[in-house]
Amino acid sequence: MDHSTIKMIDEALRVFKELDSKDFRILTGIETGMKHFEWVPIDELNKYTRLPFEKLEYRLKKLVRNKLVVRTTQPYEGYQIYFEGYDVLALNAFVKRKSISAIGDEVGVGKESVIYEAILPPELAIGEPVPVVIKFHREGRTSFKQIKRVREHLGEREHFSWIYAARLAAQREYGIMAALYPKVSIPKPFDHNRHAIVMELAKGSLLSKTKLLDPEWYLDEILKQVKITYSLGIIHADLSEYNIFASEEGVQLIDWPQYITPEHPHADEILERDVSNVLTHFYRKYGIKRELEETIREIKSQAPRNAGDKKEGEENRVGGNAEEWELEEEPEEKIFEEDILQEEGFGAENFEAEEFEVEEIEAEEFEAEEFEAEEIEAEKFEAEEIEIKKIETGKTEAEKTEEDTEKET
Repeated sequence: MDHSTIKMIDEALRVFKELDSKDFRILTGIETGMKHFEWVPIDELNKYTRLPFEKLEYRLKKLVRNKLVVRTTQPYEGYQIYFEGYDVLALNAFVKRKSISAIGDEVGVGKESVIYEAILPPELAIGEPVPVVIKFHREGRTSFKQIKRVREHLGEREHFSWIYAARLAAQREYGIMAALYPKVSIPKPFDHNRHAIVMELAKGSLLSKTKLLDPEWYLDEILKQVKITYSLGIIHADLSEYNIFASEEGVQLIDWPQYITPEHPHADEILERDVSNVLTHFYRKYGIKRELEETIREIKSQAPRNAGDKKEGEENRVGGNAEEWELEEEPEEKIFEEDILQEEGFGAENFEAEEFEVEEIEAEEFEAEEFEAEEIEAEKFEAEEIEIKKIETGKTEAEKTEEDTEKET
């Protein structure tokens, strides 16, 4: 992740205080329309927002100026949302749901995510605020071809948009964290929206940057967590000293969007790679040697839980809004529609430096244009340019009848 990504979120935070409920409705309309259009026509936004053209155009100019959306005039006037716009939609949802009350500085940067510190308001007035982090997924900023090759959560899709890639990664990570917590030592997940997750601040520091006083004990603790995870039918699939936090209390495993199950055709190979990464780190840094094959046998000594046990774990999740265990069963349209229904008619305002003060706005009544569900198709993401193919929607019977009548006339 480069500094431009961090700058993007800083920019989103800066303009957040200037937006109101109508701006958020426009952003949501563009987000929805991008399921069906390469560039969302202004006519579609007019139908969705019910704003007069003059006011709509004025607000769109402001959103373009603040780099929340991108505009084209050829072959028609149309708009796309970009990461900054997506950031403010997620932040608006978190503030509205009281999942965060303040946001601070950037505290972590990865290849496909950036993490900011934040504050979760106390449940009771006399309680203390809880320090949390917001993880913004950024899958769309890497090569889509490479993502397709190595990311299990993208399934068999030949084409997809950056919105769907980043959203699905966040949804998948939140879903598995909610299923594993607290059985596995991971940060507690609190909420997720679009491409972002609110979770507990990981305890301690990254294993790669920590000098352990009792490395044998910590190695045993890590392998214990890997064994518990495997017994629950999950393999991390990206485990290394860069995805493990160590503290006086023990260890926590982070970064879960790439997880797989033991049924995966390369499960044994991937589990071996995870364990080998950990053993190699402890051998190089502390001279501790463990046999890989023996360690793998110990991890596998407790058979993975079956589907019934998984279902039980799913029902016991925490954090609200958890998705289905197998995310492939979650229709793309449902993912979009849940967020849209949560957003409409609300606005988060008065963002001041490190603190949000949300003024609840009564939902305005309007009838949103219903879009027919279609598969998202997008061209490969090259560098920082996004070229999203236009998706043709099928006509309803009523539309066909009306069109035929016009022809006859």
